Amino acid sequence: MQFKKYTKQRNTSIQGLRSFKDTLPKNIKKIINKKGYIYSETLNNWRYIVGESLFKVCYPKSFKSSNKFGLSTLIIMVKRGHEVDLEYSKKEIMDKMNNFFGDIVVKKLKFKIFEEEIKIVSKIIGKNENVTNIKYNKMITNVKNKDLKKSLLELTRVFKNK
Repeated sequence: MQFKKYTKQRNTSIQGLRSFKDTLPKNIKKIINKKGYIYSETLNNWRYIVGESLFKVCYPKSFKSSNKFGLSTLIIMVKRGHEVDLEYSKKEIMDKMNNFFGDIVVKKLKFKIFEEEIKIVSKIIGKNENVTNIKYNKMITNVKNKDLKKSLLELTRVFKNK
């Protein structure tokens, strides 16, 4: 790569291929280096940080860096029923993260609980069975697009089941 200095401007630029990081403005680079780096590295090394057993039941949702109002916080999503396990290993997780980054990066952990996906078996409704009101049924039959008409009828069936 060759460095070229513009005579009329104070900026120097690099000719040739540049990395994406070099093309970003300085303000955005600061934000990415401050917040994005910590969160992305945490995601990449989550299995190492929490261990194999907790890796299966939790994942980091977001990272909020410290400011004058609060401490730097890592928000972790936890499956219902495994909150106690994570609570007991809270100090260990913070120590491993801070050792991994070589600095005090996380001062607080917050947990949010999520439900495991439940598979709902839907009833099969015959194609001839209409569940919409007569008023809406007339409007739906006036629709010319077959796919749209089919989608609207399916939508009304779902609402009727609920």
